[in-house]
Amino acid sequence: MPLQNAKARFEKQGISVAALSYDTVEILKSFADRRKIEFPMLADPDSQTIRAYDVLNAEASGRYKGMARPGYFFIDTQGVIREKFFETKYRQRFSGNNVIGKLFPELGYEVTDNVQAPHLSLAVEQSDRSTYPGGRVTLIAEVQLPADVHVYSPGVQGYKSIALVMEPTPGMEFTPASYPRAKILYLPAIKEKVPVFEGKFRITQDLKVSSVADFSSSLLPDGRTFTISGKLEYQACDSKICYIPTSVPVRWQVQVLPLDRQRAPEDIRHK
Repeated sequence: MPLQNAKARFEKQGISVAALSYDTVEILKSFADRRKIEFPMLADPDSQTIRAYDVLNAEASGRYKGMARPGYFFIDTQGVIREKFFETKYRQRFSGNNVIGKLFPELGYEVTDNVQAPHLSLAVEQSDRSTYPGGRVTLIAEVQLPADVHVYSPGVQGYKSIALVMEPTPGMEFTPASYPRAKILYLPAIKEKVPVFEGKFRITQDLKVSSVADFSSSLLPDGRTFTISGKLEYQACDSKICYIPTSVPVRWQVQVLPLDRQRAPEDIRHK
């Protein structure tokens, strides 16, 4: 379970985790025992709390009626909601590692690989090694520039800006890449101000795994590993030289596991 996988990382930051479901105590106990869940799972069979938090899935019917849209609330010790992470489509969802990376980007991520690149150090990271149909994984390009070297940020005029460009991958949808806030650098030689990145920074790119039936049914019992490919384009400059624009290939691997469709024992199931 994605939240179970991230439990220790949340607790290291002093955050307790718990889940809330429209399932009964008996159903939740059956699931927790089978999947070895080690955090509280709270039963809300009448969906009163789900409605109070305004996350009821109004589209659900039959045995799914009363279920919540999947997502996360980050609540402080005073009971105030500080952040929330929900998708617009109920079949898509964040993972625990994905959320902790957004709350604490300075922590980095669990999977890292170094990439050879001219004029800078480059590492690729990802929030999760594995996910499920409908899951979201954060891909990261972490750049470390030497002192006195900069790259141009998106929006610059007349220069090649840095860009993380992803190749289309069947079954995967990419959100727009997210860049840090740029620094404005004055270039005295040409008396011009330009937006740049210096030092160490991250570019993040979320991918959403398809939840359509055809994609889910194409997965093997132990899942399927996808290679996510792209390139980092940039032009590095120092105080004297602007180097030739370059492009460095980057890639990540994500294992997509089949959904757990095993139901609770018949005598305790939703009717």
